[in-house]
Amino acid sequence: MTENILIAVAWPYANAEIHVGNLTGSHLPGDIAARYHRLKGNKVLMITGTDSHGTPVTMSADKLGKPVEEVYKSYHEGFIELFQQIGITYDLFTTTHSENHFKVSQTIFLALEKNGFLFKKTEPQWFSPGLKRFLPDRYIEGTCYICNTEGARSDQCDTCGNVLDPTKLINPKSKVEGDTSSPELRDTEHYFIDLSKLEPDVKKYLQDRSSYMRDTVIGESLRKVEAEGLKPRAITRDLDWGIPVPVSEAGWETKKLYVWFEAVIGYLSAPIEWAQISGQKDAWRDWWTNPKAKQYHFIGKDNIFFHTSLWPAELMGVGSAFMEIFAGEEIPLILPYDVPANQFMNLEGKKISGSRNWAVWGRDALTRFDPDALRYYLTVNMPESKDSDWDWAEFVARNNNELVATWGNLANRVLAFCYKNWDGHVPSLEDMGGAETAPLRDADIELLKTIENGFNTVGTELEAVRLRSALGEAMKLATVVNQYLDVNAPWSAIKVDKAEAGKTIYTALKAIDSLKVMFAPFLPFTCEKLHGFFNYETPLFGEQYTETVKDSLGEHTVLRYKPVEGLQWKPSELQPGKKLNQPGPLFKKLENEVIDVERGRLGK
Repeated sequence: MTENILIAVAWPYANAEIHVGNLTGSHLPGDIAARYHRLKGNKVLMITGTDSHGTPVTMSADKLGKPVEEVYKSYHEGFIELFQQIGITYDLFTTTHSENHFKVSQTIFLALEKNGFLFKKTEPQWFSPGLKRFLPDRYIEGTCYICNTEGARSDQCDTCGNVLDPTKLINPKSKVEGDTSSPELRDTEHYFIDLSKLEPDVKKYLQDRSSYMRDTVIGESLRKVEAEGLKPRAITRDLDWGIPVPVSEAGWETKKLYVWFEAVIGYLSAPIEWAQISGQKDAWRDWWTNPKAKQYHFIGKDNIFFHTSLWPAELMGVGSAFMEIFAGEEIPLILPYDVPANQFMNLEGKKISGSRNWAVWGRDALTRFDPDALRYYLTVNMPESKDSDWDWAEFVARNNNELVATWGNLANRVLAFCYKNWDGHVPSLEDMGGAETAPLRDADIELLKTIENGFNTVGTELEAVRLRSALGEAMKLATVVNQYLDVNAPWSAIKVDKAEAGKTIYTALKAIDSLKVMFAPFLPFTCEKLHGFFNYETPLFGEQYTETVKDSLGEHTVLRYKPVEGLQWKPSELQPGKKLNQPGPLFKKLENEVIDVERGRLGK
């Protein structure tokens, strides 16, 4: 039965390049899941975009001395280039700085107001006497009053992970270049969402998903709700850059929607934009008003609580009012099905740090390594349940011992041997000594059954978003095929009985053809190449392309994906006698010198 699957990935801030920790944290797992569900024949929509607002973006612009819009667009274009190179197949990668996102976010605000979940309140906020303006939370830094760590932002401490009360920050200082004045607390009025009213529903939502959400996700979320409760949170801020608050009262024209509130709304606005530019105005409803649709949110552990509690609370507060305001219908929006958040990836035993250049940057790494080599290591080392560590020695070892030796050599040696000895064709029935059917032996049939069962084994792990395990199961099956070849040794058998060797090669080719599909979500570039060696006309996956969208805010580039229709998550149907294309190696062996060279790039 076909399912509607929304793959919603964390929106990267337009203030830094994307590194391997970002990739393995959300973008790559989202892509693997999307590719699997597409192969399975499900109706998939994978979306996200550049988080163009918020103080990380404005701080980056201030540091560079450039307009915010110019800076955000520069990073945005870089993100799109990276995702094309490493194969992150977004149906739409867009931006929060679009007319559509503004409209959807403002509609969510109005729906919450209509349902009585918003209220206004005057509270103290940090103000710079020297700059004569309020400073956003990230512009203020001090000592965390919970763990006593210096360098904590006034809204959140990255060390202990707690959301902070800005007024309690110890020794606050302005981070604005040239601002020598001491920040002061001054009163300002803002809108708040009353999360306390929604707490019982959020708690039930989490409990209902506790049987399948990751322990690291459900445990943290329920613990916080039960220990701290959900308290009202401000959803507006005194800012120049962002989405205007949709009210007509005087004084609000200088305020904007708070980025934590509006950025998550992108999971709704992006599907709406995708539907509009695809010429299917209402198609987004298949993932947002269909109660049987499943939404998966791929994020890092620092954003778990926002996606398991605050975002569902927003949606609960909206109810059917969004559709009522937006489309004139009283239909409720559905809630996220799962939030398979990953932990953090460190680098050579230390925390990744962009400011110290202690990072493996995505676009830079792709100038020296093939995308599937990076995708493989990022998956086998994915921090699904605990923090992991990128180690260059391990990267080289896994590439050579697993990707090249176990899987790549298996595919290459069998195809090359077949192409040479059977005139560029799969062994025919006649080549195998049969007439109407291939006279396979018990060992051949047993191997093919084992491989066929792998679609259930690997598929079950992928369904549960246990991606490391799924890839491990596929690699185990590749090992089984290697063992089968060691026992049957077609390279020797062909000298005395070519028909027997033909049976072995045909069986191995069918197994490899099936394994190609199982590996495809993880290693799409090489599996597509292998698919071509088998001379299939229809590709495994579709194509990525860019498009320019124009609206009242200007224009922005979007990354899109054209899918291939049809079910392809199934065992090989390779026919005897099929013509093959000239095969070649899939992967490159890496020399040990790579380790020292890459380690030497760090921190410089």
